[in-house]
Amino acid sequence: MSVATKSENRPTSVDVAIIGAGPAGLTAAYQLTQQGYRVTVIEKDSVYVGGISRTVEHEGFRFDIGGHRFFSKSREVVDLWNEILPDDFIERPRMSRIYYEGKFYSYPLRAFEALWNLGVVRSTLCMVSYAKAKLLPNKQVRSFEDWTINQFGQKLYSIFFKTYTEKVWGMPCDEMSADWAAQRIKGLSLGGAVIDGFKRSLGLNKRPNDGMATKTLLETFRYPRLGPGMMWDAARDKVVAGGNHVLMAHSFKQLTQDQVSGRWRLTANGPDGDVVIDAAHVISSAPMRELAARIHPLPACALNAAPKLKYRDFLTVALKIRSEDLFPDNWIYIHDSKVQVGRVQNFRSWSPEMVPDPELACVGLEYFCFEGDGLWASSDDELVALATKEMAILGLCDPKDVVGGAVVRQEKAYPVYDDDYAAHVETMRSELEARYATLHMVGRNGMHRYNNQDHAMMTAMLTVRNIVAGERVYDIWGVNEDAEYHESGTEGEQAALASVRDVPSRVTKAA
Repeated sequence: MSVATKSENRPTSVDVAIIGAGPAGLTAAYQLTQQGYRVTVIEKDSVYVGGISRTVEHEGFRFDIGGHRFFSKSREVVDLWNEILPDDFIERPRMSRIYYEGKFYSYPLRAFEALWNLGVVRSTLCMVSYAKAKLLPNKQVRSFEDWTINQFGQKLYSIFFKTYTEKVWGMPCDEMSADWAAQRIKGLSLGGAVIDGFKRSLGLNKRPNDGMATKTLLETFRYPRLGPGMMWDAARDKVVAGGNHVLMAHSFKQLTQDQVSGRWRLTANGPDGDVVIDAAHVISSAPMRELAARIHPLPACALNAAPKLKYRDFLTVALKIRSEDLFPDNWIYIHDSKVQVGRVQNFRSWSPEMVPDPELACVGLEYFCFEGDGLWASSDDELVALATKEMAILGLCDPKDVVGGAVVRQEKAYPVYDDDYAAHVETMRSELEARYATLHMVGRNGMHRYNNQDHAMMTAMLTVRNIVAGERVYDIWGVNEDAEYHESGTEGEQAALASVRDVPSRVTKAA
């Protein structure tokens, strides 16, 4: 991939400057370009756009950073995907399993399989625990642990939630905010999952007359044939083709607003030194903590709330293994404390074109860590050796069949939902929005919210509407606030402005 602009063609004055070329930043840039706005995007990566939704290439093998199913209930998001990438989607089967104590559990649950694997005694304990939670729920729900036990019971929580969640976040479940559970698994009913599991096990999940499977839970999804980065490469190219700019290898350095004109002066550091962009509006998908620290003069929240926001980092160890294929899953969740890996992806199951050699399988072992800790600081060779060892422990491959590997690091992959995060986010939002009407925070890190790709896009789409309107018509902080289970329903079933899941109502102004 090439840098999208050249140094001699850098703009000095635009309508909108955008920090970050991830899904939110490029969605905003694309839609503003369509409406004739002058736009410049800065991106610190020297090669890839897409942020956590990029696709990394190594010796012809392609790696998806975290796994991105292209599924949304928002019709407008689906239409935008089709508009940007009209000819390159493929339909893929959805298959995920949970690995627990040497056994695999289909996800969504298949009732007979789960009962058989757990055994009569443990299955009975799970049901008793679930009944107890429903009859005697905890009235003081503060943490992820409290919320999940209330929903599923202590026993199921300990089996299917605790170990994996603590791997992901690096903190005890009783120190995590209940907000994360409510956002990510709200609407996933144990009863519904078990009933659906029985139907799937018995082959009864058919619609009458048409023989089609009822899509109670997502069974297929669309996916760009060369990975999610294909979408964002196309978006970048369309922004540049429209006469605007995407400056690669340019890191956000400072942001200052002129007190007279109200215009912004954004400074970015690039390969040839600092670049200064003058803009009427700034859209930021940079982490809130970094944004506040780079505004000059420093807002109060940069000193009190911003430093307290935390992030979880992430790395993928991709292994090339001598085998046509190892397992059919898109990914396997590893609920096992004997290994550090949290999830294993099979890239060919995402798209056959991700793996160019038919005699090799390519899998990605996902490790959750903090930047600078032991995992993050390990060498690539050490990480490949660790991943090889853990694949053998899990019984997924013979170490002698591993013929190569690569490591991809992703900083600030997940905004942490600890006890105090919501108060800190609200402090920053209140101060920055009240003080700066033309500064807009979007996306996962820009809002410190664990949004899916479609939610991040919708925050950008509504921000564009607010810029065009000249005022904050829509409150983008309502996006994903009342989300249903994120892998249920029908794609594009809701019109964008009527979707409770994705789009908030208009801002109500006091008389």
